[in-house]
Amino acid sequence: MTNATRVPLLIVGGGIGGMAAALAAARAGQQVRLLERAPAFTEIGAGLQVGPNAIRVLAGLGLYPQIEKVAVFPERGVFMDAVTGRHLTALDLGSGFRERYGAPYAVMHRSDLLDILLQACRDSDLVTLENGKEVTEVSAPASGAVHVICADGSAYETEFLIGADGLNSAVRPLVVQDELVCSGYAAYRGTIPVGDAAEHIDGSSVVLWIGPGLHMIQYPIRRGELRNTVAVFRSDAFARGEDDWGGPDELDARFAGTCNQVRRGVQLVDRGRHWKTYDRDPADRFTAGRVALLGDAAHPMLQYLGQGACQALEDAEALGRLLGRHCGDYGRVLAAYEQERVPRATGVQRTARSWGEIWHTDGIGKTLRDHIFTGRAVDDYTHTDWLYLPSAV
Repeated sequence: MTNATRVPLLIVGGGIGGMAAALAAARAGQQVRLLERAPAFTEIGAGLQVGPNAIRVLAGLGLYPQIEKVAVFPERGVFMDAVTGRHLTALDLGSGFRERYGAPYAVMHRSDLLDILLQACRDSDLVTLENGKEVTEVSAPASGAVHVICADGSAYETEFLIGADGLNSAVRPLVVQDELVCSGYAAYRGTIPVGDAAEHIDGSSVVLWIGPGLHMIQYPIRRGELRNTVAVFRSDAFARGEDDWGGPDELDARFAGTCNQVRRGVQLVDRGRHWKTYDRDPADRFTAGRVALLGDAAHPMLQYLGQGACQALEDAEALGRLLGRHCGDYGRVLAAYEQERVPRATGVQRTARSWGEIWHTDGIGKTLRDHIFTGRAVDDYTHTDWLYLPSAV
């Protein structure tokens, strides 16, 4: 690769995790080049939940003032029964929550967060961003530089490669050989101006409607100007082994037995596109040689804890901190990163699967769940401390 561009640190993937990693590395004094396959830096999807663990990361990167301008900070997280309309429980996200976790809970538009990270990277003299760079080949000899080749013929050599290229990562096979796991659930999303939203939508809360094999979540984004709705259901067609599953007809059939508020909410989603949800079995390693995985490339997880982007931000913070601590000794950085992040991210990954089962249970499981939910206090943080406390990260 005599014509390869040589860079000390190369990041593949320009989403939230990749951008945050570039910024964190630059703040540690590292020169970074980031490759994004798309012709522009954009985010697919709309709503994003940002827990206090991730808000602390963004604040540490100096971005909280920008976040505050575009995010919404809900006062409650509310659980409702999607079939009966019954209130099950709530989590107080107000002042007590913020004091306990050292940061608020935020909801925002994914593209707003990416734009903030993008501008911060562009403002850094140590970050170089390149679009239209689809990575087609990655090789990592036992010793020496990592080689990366793109579809346009460009080539790179780097001492340290970070794969932040998502669920279908081109970098992951260098570290882990495995397959995607399909959950059998389909997701529909919709975002509308607040003036067009139905009156029943609570503008100060994240409202989650849960039922057997389905759920719907609604919350405000972009300073409260928009309402985001996501409807998710378990597909019977998938269970029957059909290739074409999760379509709008199945969406309507699955939600037909829900309460009026939920059925009205389902009408707000975009029926032109849906997402079949996947994760992977937890990996016991995130690094190999001079390669590290980050975010969905390392630990893709189901959406039930709202932690996909949050865990990517934790990854980015850890890499930046360790790069600064070990002064460019990439071997020590990789070893420390894996030791710190594998247990943490794997725990979140596994719990996300379990939490989804709790949401979607029926029968005696639902009876027990509802009994526990309805009996808890709104300021009981017993089951969130492990995720949000600074000592847990």
